[in-house]
Amino acid sequence: MLAAIEGMITELRQIGVPVSIAERIDAVQTLRHLPLADRGTVKAALRAVLVKTRDHELAFDAVFDLYFTPEAAQAHASKDPGNSQAGQPSPGGAAGLDGQNGHGAGNGGGLGSLDDAALTELLLAALRDGNEVMLRAIASLFVDRHAGIEPGRPVAGTYYLFRTMRAVDPDRLMTRLTEEADQGDPAGLQRRLQLEDYEAQMTRFRAAVEAEVRRRLVDDRGAEAVARTLRRPLPEDVDFLTSSRDQIAAMRTVLEPLARRLGARLADKRRHRRPGTLDFRRTMRTSLSTGGVPVRPVFRKPHPAKPELFVLADISGSVSTFAAFTLQLTYALRSQFSRVRSFVFVDGIDEVTDALQQAADVVEATRQINAAGSGVWFDGRSDYGHALSTFWGTWGEQVRRRTTVIVLGDARTNYHDPREGALKGVSQRAGHLFWLNPEPASAWNSGDSVIARYQPFCDAVHECRNIRQLRAFVEQLD
Repeated sequence: MLAAIEGMITELRQIGVPVSIAERIDAVQTLRHLPLADRGTVKAALRAVLVKTRDHELAFDAVFDLYFTPEAAQAHASKDPGNSQAGQPSPGGAAGLDGQNGHGAGNGGGLGSLDDAALTELLLAALRDGNEVMLRAIASLFVDRHAGIEPGRPVAGTYYLFRTMRAVDPDRLMTRLTEEADQGDPAGLQRRLQLEDYEAQMTRFRAAVEAEVRRRLVDDRGAEAVARTLRRPLPEDVDFLTSSRDQIAAMRTVLEPLARRLGARLADKRRHRRPGTLDFRRTMRTSLSTGGVPVRPVFRKPHPAKPELFVLADISGSVSTFAAFTLQLTYALRSQFSRVRSFVFVDGIDEVTDALQQAADVVEATRQINAAGSGVWFDGRSDYGHALSTFWGTWGEQVRRRTTVIVLGDARTNYHDPREGALKGVSQRAGHLFWLNPEPASAWNSGDSVIARYQPFCDAVHECRNIRQLRAFVEQLD
């Protein structure tokens, strides 16, 4: 058990989940008070000790399943003479989590004797009843028959999961369940609740199939080898420019609570960054107690003014994901600034402040911006020079000393004239000007990138490839 804990913590640290020495000790001590045969209880306890943010829960769940398989839990429990649960069957009877005595092979009887059609009918019944023990047992059998796991092959198991779910055909099952629900009250609340419950059960079944595939890979190659093939970056470490659709969805869930935390941090920093001006009268009155010597100066309560923020975002195809996330974050932080104005550009530039304020969320705002063709002037290919000069000519006089300007983009101009003089004019009027570049610094100034032409007029140019770097920038923004 100690080796499993050590392996799990090492893997969590490898993918970026922070686990301290004290938390490692707490995790080991926690196991002394738990029934080791109950994986659910062990998993919940270790999650409470090791995971400090909801963003890391999915990573923890995947790593836990690698190092604490059902068989390992039973073995550890049986070796622990001080555990009152040792030797007892796991919840759900002798089938435990695997349905067929921990193996799922159906040796000559029981569920294993059923064909796929009968097994599918049994799966439908389990989905209707919410029978999780039966779902896990059926998942094990489908993996046995259709995954086609090849021993020794160094893969993450995604293809095995696909083959199994293709044989199950969850869309067809959900169609049948929907038709059954429609026979009752087709438009009623009960139907909607029932369908949501069926979808949740199908999600649990898919998770059971995935867990069974991982368990068999671990049995074949060991937890450490499987962990290396399954290793994925945390949502905050995924590059904006190379993220998949699923990763983008995961990043959105991370960004929502992040905005609230950053807003509170910015407000606190603004209040405590420096004391107010000296209150001479109160200082002299206080000094009477020390013979007229002003030992303890008294300062007025600070009331720092909120800065205003101008955001200029390149929304061309190459950096559109990065721009969408940054606009979403600045929109969520608008209460920390006296005014937030947003502009988007490709080869032209347009203000989209009203679109962001009136839309229900940034996704809807992005849809409206794209539908209106905002930021496009001529051919829709990036032209930083024309976009910046247009901004300077149209809105340059509205930039003030209290204004912080942030430019979002990779500074790739398609070999057009960069017209850095326009950015110089903005820099001279603004209080601060920052440039966030989603490309790795090693790619700057290569090809048509002209970031070096713009850098002298910026307070700083930051590499901003993921949410972690974006958060670090916002924390020092005020």
